Amino acid sequence: MDRSTLAFSMAVLGTMCWGVCFVWMYQISAKQNHLLDKLGEQGKRIEKLSRIEHDLIKEVHPQVNEIKEEMSEVIAAVKENTEVQANGPRR
Repeated sequence: MDRSTLAFSMAVLGTMCWGVCFVWMYQISAKQNHLLDKLGEQGKRIEKLSRIEHDLIKEVHPQVNEIKEEMSEVIAAVKENTEVQANGPRR
């Protein structure tokens, strides 16, 4: 095998390797694009759920404050009853 045949063989082999790498990189790119599309869809779903959750929290928030105030009253009443029962009626 002379040098020109070896050089031609190496050039053909290099070209084939380039083609294989191109196809491989194209497949990887297609998979990445598909994954990015799925992530974008997931992000939109999460954003939609976050908006719904935020609206629910806004709706419930005033009620939470009212419940806390009522709980404070209940706690105070329970403490008074506990103190009265602990001291007991004096005879």
